[in-house]
Amino acid sequence: MPLQIQRSSWSNDDLEEFRDLARTFCQKELVPNQERWAAAKQVDRELWTKAGEVGLLALSIPEEYGGGGGTFAHETVLYEEQARCGDSAWGVTVHSGIVAHYLLAYGSEELKRRMLPKFASGEMVGAIGMTEPGTGSDLQSIKTRAVRDGDHYVINGAKTFITNGGLADVIVLAVKTDTDPEAGAKGVSLIAVETDTPGFRRGRLLDKLGLKGQDTAELFFDDVRVPVGNLLGDAEGQGFIQMMQQLPQERLLIAITAVAGMESAINQTIEYTKDRKAFGRPVFSFQNTKFKLAEAATEAAVARAFLDSCVERHLRGELDIQGAAMVKLWATERINRVVDDCLQLFGGYGYMTEYPIARAWADVRISRIFGGTSEIMKEIISRTL
Repeated sequence: MPLQIQRSSWSNDDLEEFRDLARTFCQKELVPNQERWAAAKQVDRELWTKAGEVGLLALSIPEEYGGGGGTFAHETVLYEEQARCGDSAWGVTVHSGIVAHYLLAYGSEELKRRMLPKFASGEMVGAIGMTEPGTGSDLQSIKTRAVRDGDHYVINGAKTFITNGGLADVIVLAVKTDTDPEAGAKGVSLIAVETDTPGFRRGRLLDKLGLKGQDTAELFFDDVRVPVGNLLGDAEGQGFIQMMQQLPQERLLIAITAVAGMESAINQTIEYTKDRKAFGRPVFSFQNTKFKLAEAATEAAVARAFLDSCVERHLRGELDIQGAAMVKLWATERINRVVDDCLQLFGGYGYMTEYPIARAWADVRISRIFGGTSEIMKEIISRTL
């Protein structure tokens, strides 16, 4: 009997109907292409337009800007179904759950009306450029600069580990607009950079431990001239505050995929251990197996309850930085432990990449790093104690 997952407290009949659409799309468009995308290090560009055609992009962006007009609950449903089908290649969480909301919250009216409908259709793919070769969690120390020159900014610098970087048409780029080293966070701004702008170039698609099918790239900016109107916010120097305002949703997104992925891994392992025999009886019948899976099921149930509570708070606009850090820390630490225990129960087959549990083991390791490391989450949480 598979793991029993109750309908989330924030869900309703309309959302569960939407879940059927999301699940069908994931099974049809994502599952069959995993090996091919992993070899190519990116998904097909056409995947984005297919998703746009069935209404799976920019779900929580208002209809006046071409979006789905839904809530964060619709985003949650899609990302859960993506995780449950075992896909880690399609960077839709970054595109719809992060980049589109930076544009919605801080972009000019002209920018929103020009870009967001294309985000919803899949005509434009979004990425966010924060991390640099020498700068990870310390966003105040970025080196990429944007210097005002008349009606344009001239941008120079480099970014790395950028999800959707290989296919992105628009990058919300973190830059320094104040060159005074004492400016710190106050010198950071966000600018929407379109990738057909002269001076922009992509580096290699990075070869990662996991997330093999996700187009994670190096990006370079050499005298890239961007209109001043592409600045997010009504003045320079607001970028750090904008990132702090948006990071709770990003961290919640990571927790959502972690919990759904954990539930999927447990179900795979229950099925495998009941079918696989050792010493003449099912692997599930051994006490160690049952106890390990009982622990994993309990971890998943606790994580699910906490996650659902945080989703409810976010839907009410009440999820704070500390709460988002807690759910991100809890969910990502637990999925790493649970998936490792599940892989062990597969024995040697768990080490074979043809088994989804092996790919999951490699994929989930990054969850303790991106969106802020577990150590950074603990630092954030400790400030409230």
